[in-house]
Amino acid sequence: MPNPDRQASPSLPLATRPLGHLARDLPGATAVFRRHRLDFCCGGETTLEAAARAQQLDIAEIERELLALDVQAPAETPHDPNTLIDLIVSRFHDVHRRELPELITLAAKVERVHQSHPDVPAGLAALLQKMQDELQAHMQKEEQILFPMMRRNPGGFLAPPIARMREEHDDHGLMLQRVQDLTHDLRLPAEACNTWRALYAGLDKFVADFMQHVHTENNILFPQFEGRG
Repeated sequence: MPNPDRQASPSLPLATRPLGHLARDLPGATAVFRRHRLDFCCGGETTLEAAARAQQLDIAEIERELLALDVQAPAETPHDPNTLIDLIVSRFHDVHRRELPELITLAAKVERVHQSHPDVPAGLAALLQKMQDELQAHMQKEEQILFPMMRRNPGGFLAPPIARMREEHDDHGLMLQRVQDLTHDLRLPAEACNTWRALYAGLDKFVADFMQHVHTENNILFPQFEGRG
């Protein structure tokens, strides 16, 4: 079934549209938002204009970057709830479970070996461990409770449990911001060893995956069960 919001989107000024809607409807927009550190997942209901003004960014420049995207490029994210749930579990939940333990190990080694370096991300391993523990509990609640409810009640109204998941997404987003702060936005010192480089490369992928993960839930799956899908 065609998405009416997608059909109407070209007539709406980009600056007035929520970040989450742009990320959903405009292939390639997420990379633009990440480059400018605009939160399109947890902050997906904020308009581009409001988010850019809050960070004193050039709105016109961001709009130019969005308009320059090849909108025919990536495949559209599926809209069907069952397909979306399968995608979320395999593409994001399983991947986070597989990759986070190694990132924690790498972070601990970098902190230990380079503890005297001024750019060492001190406290990163502990932060990633906390994020893994909280994310694991969150994903279990989705897989064991929320997602089965969605599968049993397509089109049902599940706003209360979804509201709790959204709150936890916000908490995870704050931890992700702390990761960015500790690593100076994943900026490596020139003399960084291979372990440090591997850590930041892995974190870069994790940040991108996590933001896409939350965006897929907050802006595509959840609204279908909150009376606004």
